[in-house]
Amino acid sequence: MAKPLIQLALDSLDFGTTLRLASLAAPSVDILEIGTPCIKHNGVPLVKAMRALFPDKKLFVDLKTMDAGEYEATPFYDAGADICTVLGVADLSTIKGVVTAANNHGKQAQVDLINVPNKAERAREAAELGAHIIGIHTGIDQQLAGQTPFADLNEIVGLGLNVQVSVAGGIKPETVQQVVQSGANIIVVGGAITGSDDPAAAARKIRELVDAA
Repeated sequence: MAKPLIQLALDSLDFGTTLRLASLAAPSVDILEIGTPCIKHNGVPLVKAMRALFPDKKLFVDLKTMDAGEYEATPFYDAGADICTVLGVADLSTIKGVVTAANNHGKQAQVDLINVPNKAERAREAAELGAHIIGIHTGIDQQLAGQTPFADLNEIVGLGLNVQVSVAGGIKPETVQQVVQSGANIIVVGGAITGSDDPAAAARKIRELVDAA
């Protein structure tokens, strides 16, 4: 299995803070994520700024599209996004629309399984539609209730679908190697890096742990 990619989730609403945190962590991560609150607040201009500053990094835009898939995703791929997300609870035609937009740009679409009741069934359907990545996502509110992504991660990896599997949800240095060993292709880390007193050092630590797992 190829070495997992590390994705940095950037959820600040502030344009400058987002660019600063991305710059600090960029040497140690593979994918820079403009999180949902951040992209709602800052929009396409931030995508263009990130693309210009980080031409060698994959740029992930967490749209969480729920309707009008191709129409909504296309401007963000045009602006430089490599990956956009569509919610797994959306209609299959909406998921297909984001996949189409991604394919039209030679990019990727991720289906986010947050709050999907039957994750295995929807993951199979999304893979059949051509989704490139399936996202296992334990939301912030779910984390506060004590939920973790590990059971869902093991289930989806065990399906053996022809997709990459991404996992997000409170991942920190103490748990990142467990995520690697569970078979995730993309490991999303947010607060463990962005909330650190030294984000650059925190990102390096995550990189070391992933590489050593």
